[in-house]
Amino acid sequence: MESCGRAGLSGVLCSLSLLCVILDIQLDGVLGATHVEIEHHLEMGRKLLAAGQLAEALSHYHSAVEGDSKNYLTYYKRAAVFLAMGKSKSALPDLTRAIQLKPDFLAARLQRGNILLKQGKTQEALEDFEAVLQRSPDHEEAHIQFQNANELEELQEAAHAAYHQGDYNAAINELERVIELSPWDPESRELRAECYIRMGEPQKAIQDLTPTARLRNDNRAAFLKLSLLHYSLGEHHESLNHIRECLKLDQDDKECFSHYKQVKKLSKQLDAAEELIQMERYQEAIDKYESVMKTEPNIVYYTNLAKERICFCLVKIKLAPEAIDACSEAHQRTPRNTNVLRDRAEAFILNQEYEKAVEDYQEAREFDSESNEIREGLERAQKLLKVSRKRDYYKILGVNRNANKQEIIKAYRKLAQQWHPDNFQLETEKKEAEKRFIEIASAKEVLTDPEMRQKFDAGEDPLDPENQQGGGGQPNWPFHFNPFDSGGSFHFKFQYN
Repeated sequence: MESCGRAGLSGVLCSLSLLCVILDIQLDGVLGATHVEIEHHLEMGRKLLAAGQLAEALSHYHSAVEGDSKNYLTYYKRAAVFLAMGKSKSALPDLTRAIQLKPDFLAARLQRGNILLKQGKTQEALEDFEAVLQRSPDHEEAHIQFQNANELEELQEAAHAAYHQGDYNAAINELERVIELSPWDPESRELRAECYIRMGEPQKAIQDLTPTARLRNDNRAAFLKLSLLHYSLGEHHESLNHIRECLKLDQDDKECFSHYKQVKKLSKQLDAAEELIQMERYQEAIDKYESVMKTEPNIVYYTNLAKERICFCLVKIKLAPEAIDACSEAHQRTPRNTNVLRDRAEAFILNQEYEKAVEDYQEAREFDSESNEIREGLERAQKLLKVSRKRDYYKILGVNRNANKQEIIKAYRKLAQQWHPDNFQLETEKKEAEKRFIEIASAKEVLTDPEMRQKFDAGEDPLDPENQQGGGGQPNWPFHFNPFDSGGSFHFKFQYN
């Protein structure tokens, strides 16, 4: 050490040697500490894995791998945790690294082969199973998986051949077993989804495509197709969610962005239309649904929905003839739509066509026998029909069912003047005028009294003796006396309320 004090080149070399010795001593100390730490992390990882605390176990195995990148067992154990967490993609590189460090590590070979088989990578899986069987010919699991890989390869070829021949049922049958053997293979699910699309079964296609969107790192094509399928089914919110996932992967994707603009516009219009209905702004809702049909004229679902909701809104604003026309068009488009049948029945009631209302409610009940709304609507329509065959106060006054009090009184005054008994000379004419006058007065009494009108609109005649407590009796006339009790000749003036 004393010689290191000399100047010159020999002094520099001596200093470097001394530095190397010091570093060697420090490195040995670090490596010794790291080995202890690695053993600690491996032990903690094993305990936590056994306890099912996977995230905590994974953290310890990460530390063990970082501490010793040459230990094949640390990679293998971390791979086991990834697999327990359902992260096969993350496990695969660890298994590959373990095999690279120890090529005869059969457990890692078998595990990697199993993952590759589930991913549909038959050739790579076969290589791993063959490697295991070469070193251990009697390995039962490797032998079974080797056979499965060969079967998978044949099934994949048969499925693709059937698809290209247009035999989609056969392709689906082959793919069922393919997906059973390789559930993590996106290509097989995408092919089966395409078969379902060709066969007109979009819901089943969606079930296959939904997991494939996550099986690839960048599967914009699957998100776009999912969005298009949901859109075609009228599920615009789901469609919007999937197309947004596509744009998260690439905001400049032209196909996804173009479809996104269309879905967003239509979805906004549909939501706005329903909000307007909730606020009872029915005419504005009709206008909005007219816009929906212009935005998307090519997909039948949205046109049918718009027609159905326009029918509903017209009934709500009591435009009976327009509602009947709109509902009839909607019914032609979707004959089994109970909402349309219900709404047209209500339009017929507004138009005092009770028989047709009963028919629509009966048809709706055939399609939905459990609906209380339809059952109650049918009962009400039947009551109205029964009452109308006796007396229909709206028809007597010649007013619509949605007429207001002022319109009812105006109609009453006109008819009362026309059928006043004093206007007739012959006894037979007077008797007929009396009868008509009583009907007109009764109609005015019922329809200007909110409670009685509500009863009549529900199918009950409040002036029918059968509905009055204590039996029959004369109604409360809207003038101060009943001039017809005496049965003789009469001359009187009546007051209008």
